[in-house]
Amino acid sequence: MSFNLNRRSLMQGAAAGALILGAGVKPGFAQAKSGGHFRIGKGHGSTSDSHDPATWENGFVQAMGFALYNFLTEVGADGNLVPELATEWEGSEGASVWTLKLRQGVQFHDGSTMTAADVIASLRHHMGEDSESAAKVIVASINNMETPDDYTIVFTLDGGNADFPFILSDYHLAIGKAGDDGKVDWQSANGTGGYMLDNFEPGVRLTLTKNPNYWKEGRAHFDTVEMLSITDPTARTNALLSGQVDVIDRVDVKTASLFDAAPNIKLQTIDGNQHFVFPMDTRIAPFNDNNVRNAIKHAVNRQELVDKVLSGYGSVGNDHPIGKGQRYYAADLPQTTYDPDKAKWYLQQAGMESLNLDLSAADAAFGGAVDAALLIANSAAPAGININVIREPNDGYWSNVWMVKPWTASYWGGRPTEDQMLSTAYATGAAWNDSFWSNETFDRILVEARAELDEAKRRDMYIELQTILSTDGGVVVPMFANYVIAMTTAVGHEEQLGSNMDMDSERSIERWWFV
Repeated sequence: MSFNLNRRSLMQGAAAGALILGAGVKPGFAQAKSGGHFRIGKGHGSTSDSHDPATWENGFVQAMGFALYNFLTEVGADGNLVPELATEWEGSEGASVWTLKLRQGVQFHDGSTMTAADVIASLRHHMGEDSESAAKVIVASINNMETPDDYTIVFTLDGGNADFPFILSDYHLAIGKAGDDGKVDWQSANGTGGYMLDNFEPGVRLTLTKNPNYWKEGRAHFDTVEMLSITDPTARTNALLSGQVDVIDRVDVKTASLFDAAPNIKLQTIDGNQHFVFPMDTRIAPFNDNNVRNAIKHAVNRQELVDKVLSGYGSVGNDHPIGKGQRYYAADLPQTTYDPDKAKWYLQQAGMESLNLDLSAADAAFGGAVDAALLIANSAAPAGININVIREPNDGYWSNVWMVKPWTASYWGGRPTEDQMLSTAYATGAAWNDSFWSNETFDRILVEARAELDEAKRRDMYIELQTILSTDGGVVVPMFANYVIAMTTAVGHEEQLGSNMDMDSERSIERWWFV
């Protein structure tokens, strides 16, 4: 049995499979102007960044990936799934078998033609026991990949997965060229994307040139692109105001009013699934005690963080990563509130009267992360939780601090489906499970929900998963943050911007243009 549904049905999770056709490019792009040198001031980037998509973990390399490469599917600005290198897909056998048809005639930057062999090699890069890819957990369900011809791939999964086409849009799953050994040479940056690599200095700069043979009509308008890693928010603001760049992300919301008086500058605010978090290493004391974790959760004044760190550009979080706009958001889940007395009670259940902790933070984690840590330290003190905030260097934060120190600041851009977000960051053993948390009940329900085709039952499962995270998880999720971008009025884009990640879901290089 196969399933054939329209795009909106798939987005709403109404069934197990879909057959989707078309290019997915909006006609409005036809009026966009081509040419120019586009300069981006990016609040991300590290000297540890690399070409290998298995390692990509920040907005700088994500934007690089979407410029150099294409993916099998793409999440459009409206949140619906559209074709990219795959032109159509169909699920069968309870959504455990998926057949994809590939776009023909697509060329890599070196002029060779993409085929199914390149897709297979690119996905296998993230699979296997020895893989350390952050995407390993989301492709682990693939049991077999067959290629009846050069432009067809049949995926057999270890169980039903109604969201499988969405998974293939993950920014790690870039499609590169397979070498003679069947492996992908990522160092060559030989993709099929709208731009070709000129130079990449990790943590410093990226320069690109437009691909003259790009297959997408109405995309990749700029002649050249330069992206600078400017992690300091003040330096990033000054770069835009002084005309050194055309756009900046991660605007410091405390100084956003500066742009109101600046001529030829516009501010864009987008609601999305971005959330700022504080993961605790649950493998070690005291974070291996859930009473301690709950004490900390009740010692955080969430509204104060939204008001002072986000300047109101966001909303209170409830210790799980599912946003209010997602399909299965647990709207009725009781909100964890700031309650020092309850925090004290949880400490007492852990056999403690007080607790001393270190909290590592840097603004590389998110703008205002250090301020947020200091506010948490202040709000936790009345509960007997004494927090020493360690200001870490921005450079090297993601390799030397995050998932290394016991308690840190971090952020997530969110994912288009609940399963993808939960599998990436909370499933036992996931490469980016940054609290190292493990819960057998959570893991079991996560697998069951992935294959459940009954909409009501699936909703109940995802609500239960959010409840488990809120009450037992190892991550404090105190706030969801709007994406705030500032740019010159010379930059043009569609009215609706993607909200899956920052900067039009990190596809601004391909989607935007100069007016």
